[in-house]
Amino acid sequence: MKKERNILQWLAEGADLAGEPLPGQSLVEISGDCRVLIENHAGVIEYSRERIGVGVKFGQVTICGCGLELCRMTREQLIIRGRIDAVSLTRRRS
Repeated sequence: MKKERNILQWLAEGADLAGEPLPGQSLVEISGDCRVLIENHAGVIEYSRERIGVGVKFGQVTICGCGLELCRMTREQLIIRGRIDAVSLTRRRS
């Protein structure tokens, strides 16, 4: 699996797609201070109006703010709305 990822990374870099996510890789998109989209997530780990934790392949993305709500969730993506104060990534140790 690691060799497959290295080949995909090499192809992406060669095609000048270094900024594009690889297939299956999580993507976190922040829109202003009121919306966060996470694609290829691994589920919600923690949920409150002030803090939402979302699992991703390489760790956890935590969104902190006020009045947060999970307004859409599918297998592929989820959307969080509310006043976003911070978005952080905690990597899983390998």
